[in-house]
Amino acid sequence: MDYKDTHVTTAVRGTIGHIAPEYLSTGKSSEKTDVFGYGIMLLELITGQRAFDLARLANDDDVMLLDWVKGLLKEKKVEMLVDPDLQNAYEEIEVENLIQVALLCTQGSPLERPKMSEVVRMLEGDGLAERWDEWQKVEVVRQEAESAPLRNDWIVDSTYNLRAVELSGPR
Repeated sequence: MDYKDTHVTTAVRGTIGHIAPEYLSTGKSSEKTDVFGYGIMLLELITGQRAFDLARLANDDDVMLLDWVKGLLKEKKVEMLVDPDLQNAYEEIEVENLIQVALLCTQGSPLERPKMSEVVRMLEGDGLAERWDEWQKVEVVRQEAESAPLRNDWIVDSTYNLRAVELSGPR
């Protein structure tokens, strides 16, 4: 490989649940791909669960750990996220900070994920609060947009009364 090359595209390889969305869709890896995997690994350590677990379907709708964590956070059930094997032998604020770092690392867009150097600083207690506040604001807007009904009534209205003759094919 030439030192000027920035990407090597091969078949996508990795552990299900740890693979960043952009790597899965394009096959191109970057440092932000690794940041995503690091965030998933943090969530596995905190929860004691695997990133992809079909058994989770028995109790929840989410087979992916990231979706399950986000769901519990939305319901304000942070205590349910922590691995029961820890038997409350942990500092709650430290676990909350780790969850925040993990969620920042696992954002859908690689541009929004921190660099690993930033992750280290956040784990040391520098800059996490500001970054987390910013993420929460964006996440609220994103969730509202996802849950809002689509306003495509004009499409439904304009196609509702079409007859078969009008849909006969190209001319």
